Amino acid sequence: MIAIELSVDTIDAALAADTLDVQRIELCSAGALGGLTPGPGLLETAIARCHRVAVHPLIRPRAGGFHYTPAEIDVLLADIAAAVDAGAAGVVVGALTEHHEVDKTVLTDLVAAAQGHEVTFHRAIDISRDPLLAMERLIESGVHRVLSSGHAARAEDGASTLAEMVRIAQGQLTVMACGGIRANNVHAILAATGVTHLHGAPRTPARPDILDGAVSATEFGAQPQFDLAGARALIAAVRNPPTPTLDD
Repeated sequence: MIAIELSVDTIDAALAADTLDVQRIELCSAGALGGLTPGPGLLETAIARCHRVAVHPLIRPRAGGFHYTPAEIDVLLADIAAAVDAGAAGVVVGALTEHHEVDKTVLTDLVAAAQGHEVTFHRAIDISRDPLLAMERLIESGVHRVLSSGHAARAEDGASTLAEMVRIAQGQLTVMACGGIRANNVHAILAATGVTHLHGAPRTPARPDILDGAVSATEFGAQPQFDLAGARALIAAVRNPPTPTLDD
């Protein structure tokens, strides 16, 4: 069976995902920024109230790149420890050197901090210098899963690289495809890559606050909404693949 993970950044989205036929949620805050570490209230409430899906918080202390200072690494380690203590099923992490290579030293410490819980290496791999070399380092570091669009903006464009990543992994870690995966393209992505895990982030565009028919003069940041209909369509497409015809 194809495993499906959904990215969510609010408690309502987490609870909606918990009603769907998915295996995991990647829980974050500020999805519009690529996701940041969820606060303790969001994390603990999601873990307490999501009874079907496994909750895997994203551990990312700030927006921007993935080369961290020593103080930021301390924050990463503390947030991982807090997630484990809160009952998270796993964590989603990533760290690169200043040369855009997997920081194996930091990653080894992050994996150790997870205390045996599942560790997913996030899309830092998609801005690494060489994602195929990165795969070797992830395997050596004991990571369970890697989230990637194949060094491209979308999984469709990175399909050949994703397929090569699957080949390199050889079952030693799981390659989870992401990046613009929707109901209309998921079958082609599965066929082209050979992945068995998918990550979807269905969201509708953010809308500005409207006050008396006009956009509010004060802007506190618009929040894209979880696209429940899009998530259901993706899941339905995965669970009901097209039937081959005699012409196929």
